[in-house]
Amino acid sequence: MTNEIELKLLNEIEALKQEIKTIKGETEDQKPTYQYSKIRDSDLENLLDIERNLDKSIFKPWFAYSVSLDDVEPLFINLIQENESLIDSYSEEDLKVNFLVPILNKVHFKSFENNIRDFYELPLKYETDDFIFSGTTDFVVSSGLVKSKTPYFFIQEFKRSEEYGNPRPQLLAELISAVELNQWQIIKGAYIIGAMWHFVILEKLGKNQYQYFVSQNFDSMRLDDLTAIYNHLLFVKTEIIALQSKNHVSPVN
Repeated sequence: MTNEIELKLLNEIEALKQEIKTIKGETEDQKPTYQYSKIRDSDLENLLDIERNLDKSIFKPWFAYSVSLDDVEPLFINLIQENESLIDSYSEEDLKVNFLVPILNKVHFKSFENNIRDFYELPLKYETDDFIFSGTTDFVVSSGLVKSKTPYFFIQEFKRSEEYGNPRPQLLAELISAVELNQWQIIKGAYIIGAMWHFVILEKLGKNQYQYFVSQNFDSMRLDDLTAIYNHLLFVKTEIIALQSKNHVSPVN
C-alpha cells in the first residue's frame, strides 16, 4: 500500500513538473529560441560550424569605392565637434539620434524608384529543425517600401561599449538568418561599438557552415575614418540598387 501511495505521489509530482514546463514554454519538444540581442559567440559555435577568416583582402573591392565628399565634410566636422565629448556616455538611443541617424540619412538609402529603404527596429525570424533565431534588428536596408521583403544590409548594434553586450555575434546571427531566408551565399553588414565601426562579410560554405570577415576599425570621431564609413555605406547603396534593377537574388562581392 505504501509503495502504491509513493508511486502515485511520484506520478503527480512528475505531472506537475511537466505542467510547469508547459506554462513556462519549456516543453521537451520545443526548439530553443535565441534572441538576436542576447546571442553569444558560444551559442553560434554550438549551433553552427562558423569560423572567422582573417584575410582582409575580401574588403578591397568594397573599400576602393570613393566619391566626392565636398558636400558632406562640413556636416561631418560639425557632427564630430558636437558629439566627441559625449559619445562615450550616450545611451543607445542618444547615440542613434544624435550621431548615427544624420550619417545614415545623408547616405539616403530610401529609393521609391528602386523599391528600397532603411528600416529601424525590424522584426526578423529564422527557424530550422533544431533552433530559432528571433528578435528585432536595429537597422536594415531592404527591398519593399511599406513592408520589408528582401533584407540586404544590416547594422547592429547601437551600443556605447562592449560591456553592454557583444554586437558581433548578434550581427552574425542576423546575417545568417538573411542568407538562409534569401537563399544567398554572401551578405554584408556592420556593427558599432560607441564611435568604432566594423564592417563584416558573411559567406555560406555549406549546410550550417559559414565563414565571416571583419574589417579594421573605423573611428567615427576622426574625419578621415568617418568619410571612409560614408563611402563604404554609399557602395552598399549602389550595390543594392544594382541588384534590384537587375532582379538578382544574390549580392555581389
